Amino acid sequence: MLAAGLFLAAASLAHAGEITLSAAASLTNAFREIGAAYEARHPGSKALVNFGASGALLQQMAKGAPVDVFASADQETMNMAISQRLVKSADRRVFARNSLVMVVPRDSRLKIKMLPDLSQPDVHKVAIGNPDSVPVGRYAREALQEARLWPQLQSKTIRTQNVRQSLDYVARGEVDAAFVYATDAALMPDKVRIAMQVPLNEPVLYPIAKTADSENAIEASRFVDFVMSPAGQAILAKYGFLKP
Repeated sequence: MLAAGLFLAAASLAHAGEITLSAAASLTNAFREIGAAYEARHPGSKALVNFGASGALLQQMAKGAPVDVFASADQETMNMAISQRLVKSADRRVFARNSLVMVVPRDSRLKIKMLPDLSQPDVHKVAIGNPDSVPVGRYAREALQEARLWPQLQSKTIRTQNVRQSLDYVARGEVDAAFVYATDAALMPDKVRIAMQVPLNEPVLYPIAKTADSENAIEASRFVDFVMSPAGQAILAKYGFLKP
């Protein structure tokens, strides 16, 4: 009995430092490095990261997916997480800022300098994240609505599951243009180029928080602190993210 008890205790300790993170797709490269740096700084800790569209990650959490830390690409999705009591308002912290850009294939001859240029006959397909679940798509829709272009461009839009899918479509030349974040565009300078920065009425801010039902709240809080620390911020800056 004593041996069995010791085994169970050891197994429990083995998982004591393990946390699961759900993070926006645009954070993929930065958070992979942040996770590795965190584990190196805290031996015995393990950060498992699940990437996807912020809205899709929220839906997973709402259905009971075990998540300790949630990092969204917009404030609206975190607001919904709080309203659904998946996250406590007091635990929310904004850790990064980004910008929305329009990218085209590197060898594109299209002249897109303003949003109305998307109405040109030569522009056939424009990738945009699904505004219902993808923050970058929501930002793009708001910009197009502000420019009074949203209705007329519906026939040209190709909706994607997340910002990385939009980027891939442009890189492969499957669409003429796409709305992505500046940090994503910087990942493929040999395949895509920024045609313009998209004007927005609100900044692109990234909030992070430990979840209300985290089974390892202490470790989750420590990871959030690491993201906010100079070391975490330096990694984010390396991938083009700005301070909030």
